[in-house]
Amino acid sequence: MPRPSLLAAAALAAAAALATGCGAGDDWSAPHAEPSALGTLGPGFVDRAHPPGPEATATPAPGSWAGVRPSEGYRVALVTAGRDRPTAALVAAVEEWATEEHVSLRKVTAKDAADLLPAVSRALDMHPDLIVSAGNDLIDPLATVTPNHLSQQFLVVGAELAEPTENVTAADWSGASFRGEGLGMSSTYDAASFTQERCAASIRAGVAAVLNDLTGIVLWLDEV
Repeated sequence: MPRPSLLAAAALAAAAALATGCGAGDDWSAPHAEPSALGTLGPGFVDRAHPPGPEATATPAPGSWAGVRPSEGYRVALVTAGRDRPTAALVAAVEEWATEEHVSLRKVTAKDAADLLPAVSRALDMHPDLIVSAGNDLIDPLATVTPNHLSQQFLVVGAELAEPTENVTAADWSGASFRGEGLGMSSTYDAASFTQERCAASIRAGVAAVLNDLTGIVLWLDEV
């Protein structure tokens, strides 16, 4: 039988772990239930009779995603690169959404150009339910990585991949339609279009699509 002093030490260690936020809810190595959508999509999100096919663009009705949120314990890795204002606005929107919906969020920041691919790899190593990307610099690395990890769902906010595979969903708009260096910056790109409302819509609409298995498509949010 363990000595009283050892039992006391174990109790203190457990209390310290809880005090520092390392409880079971933060341990991504623990068993995890399959995530699901709570709530339903509103009319006009997509045409259910003729759902969008791979690489198609859908224009959901404004707010048609508002009734959907992830189940408890949803794990999201946010990969971000760049210090420009649009990227900062997207990151803030994702962080606010995660707080409001009690999502378990971990952030991976690429330090420089050489760290872009490694940053995506670090997110993959976490085995999250969803990897969210914010920042144009990540588009080309994602185009390289995503076809080789089809079991991992990705969501690109504020940009899109030129040829997304079935596991890559994007939410963007006319002012945010960057698709990679090979294609150059869109003539309609507008940093001012990254408003708080549109950035918030991109994460909420994108997650709603992923949770409802509407993946591999682009959600066009010009009407927000």
